[in-house]
Amino acid sequence: MASTTYSIKDLEQLTGIKAHTLRIWEKRYNIVEPRRTLTNIRYYTNDDLRKLLNISILNRQGYKISNIANLENKELNDKIISISNKSLETESQIEGLMIAMLELDEQKFEKILNTLILNLGFEDTMTKVLSPFFEKIGILWQIGTINPAQEHFITNLIRQKMIVAIDGLIRPSNMPNQRTFILYLHETELHELTLLFYSYLIQRKGHKVIYLGQMVPIDDLSLIAEIQHPDVIVSVFTSTYKIKDVQDHLDKLAALFTSKKIFVGGLQFKLHNYILPSNIILIESIDSLKYQLELLN
Repeated sequence: MASTTYSIKDLEQLTGIKAHTLRIWEKRYNIVEPRRTLTNIRYYTNDDLRKLLNISILNRQGYKISNIANLENKELNDKIISISNKSLETESQIEGLMIAMLELDEQKFEKILNTLILNLGFEDTMTKVLSPFFEKIGILWQIGTINPAQEHFITNLIRQKMIVAIDGLIRPSNMPNQRTFILYLHETELHELTLLFYSYLIQRKGHKVIYLGQMVPIDDLSLIAEIQHPDVIVSVFTSTYKIKDVQDHLDKLAALFTSKKIFVGGLQFKLHNYILPSNIILIESIDSLKYQLELLN
């Protein structure tokens, strides 16, 4: 388990519990006990995060904080399992997936994910649950919480589901207005789950996808584009970058592929403002991608 510590602002982003509320709960119910640095700045641990994620789930399900505070850890976990089995409330499922990831609990993760896919279908599970889940993973990555074991664990489980869904697509033959897309990640980027889902959505619309995946040097991208003649190039930026590095990459992309549409998305565009050349389109959400795909028809 990573030994990362969290500020109260980090916990607010990850659990949805306002910092002000958390301080009241600490004082009134002793929900968690923050540690303090030598300079008296409070911080929290992975155990605190897991506990607060559980508390957040129960609180949204109508449990009063005064009652939650009296629960032993086993009682708390039992109630969470019961809720996960019955409820499809989005935030609770996202937090359940986060807890399973932090604990490397494959059985719990698979159970939540399979229940969601069974009840919502693959696409709605991705759009309503896993897409915001990826954003929370991005936050965890930014603050250094996820260690390599957790990263591979979560990626491989979801990746398997995505590949099965992509393989199961029925693609229309001789589709009018079919476009060719190249999907790639920056040469230092490893986080491909969002890009894989983009691949699913693009292929479901009947377009051709050339999926290059992780860590593609821009010279290699240029060479493949010369061979395949894509209509659209797509990338996602999730990892921590210097702002200048991303801007330079965008400018180089735009200059290399002046006659192509270029779709870009990912956490970096939520954290920072970039100057987008005229042929680069920001994909802010799954709905944003769907809208751009409709425009191509």
